[in-house]
Amino acid sequence: MRQLKRRRQQEKMKALAENRRYSYDYEILETLEAGLVLFGFEAKAIKTGRVSLQGSFVTTKGGEMYLTNALIPPYQPANTPDDYNQLRPRKLLLRKSEISSLIGKLKVKGLTLIPIRLYTRKSKIKLEFGVAKGKRKIDKRESIKKRDIERELGRKIGGR
Repeated sequence: MRQLKRRRQQEKMKALAENRRYSYDYEILETLEAGLVLFGFEAKAIKTGRVSLQGSFVTTKGGEMYLTNALIPPYQPANTPDDYNQLRPRKLLLRKSEISSLIGKLKVKGLTLIPIRLYTRKSKIKLEFGVAKGKRKIDKRESIKKRDIERELGRKIGGR
């Protein structure tokens, strides 16, 4: 019974899209979750996995937060409105207190908001994003070295 419950929770939290480069380019300081304001055909497209978070970011405008440059192609191109923009900014659903604290954190030089993944929770599409600091070239090289060392240790322990 317990395994079935755990499996159902994992299915509900299944990632629909991931931003794989975030860990290479940024150091995540804090992660948050937000809902998205979407059209119906956008929600269908996301649930079928037709979405890309590559190159997207979170912006603030007028005391609200938006997911910018996330590519969501239409679910059925024939039934999509003619003026539909695949890269349009999508509003994030957050509390005012969360937005004000994030705006305060963004005033610190070098911090930005990066989307990490899209997933479903209780049939709602959620965005996990993080307050991030950009890595320098030296930091990127260090993370590559650490990954290579861990890989070598795994091979030696595994007996390969």
